[in-house]
Amino acid sequence: MKVGEELPPLEIEVTRTLIVAGAVASRDYQDVHHDAELAQQKGSPDIFMNILTTNGLVGRYVTDHFGPSAVLRKVAIRLGAPNYPGDTMVLTGTVTALDDAGTAEVAVVGANGLGRHVTGTVTVSVPEGSA
Repeated sequence: MKVGEELPPLEIEVTRTLIVAGAVASRDYQDVHHDAELAQQKGSPDIFMNILTTNGLVGRYVTDHFGPSAVLRKVAIRLGAPNYPGDTMVLTGTVTALDDAGTAEVAVVGANGLGRHVTGTVTVSVPEGSA
């Protein structure tokens, strides 16, 4: 692991099931995450992914790369373009900082057909010899 290292991209198919399941799993019962008709009444073309699902996917992306010993220390994200059903989000990341204790900072971007869905920084601890 070194500064400038790029994580391989991860493509995530954005399905209705993923959006609804993520909202339910995170106890986010806002209608815009599960009811297309009500989402449209509120100005959205369809249901869209909630931030908690996005946060989980970003965390998964980083820990999948660094392995089962990796520990998320901080996830700071900002949403942009919505993730609608039928699109694909591609997560990419770059190690931007690394300390002697094995803690890395990773800049993450998740883009879909509309633009950047998520941008942020993840701080992860990786025990020596596991990355």
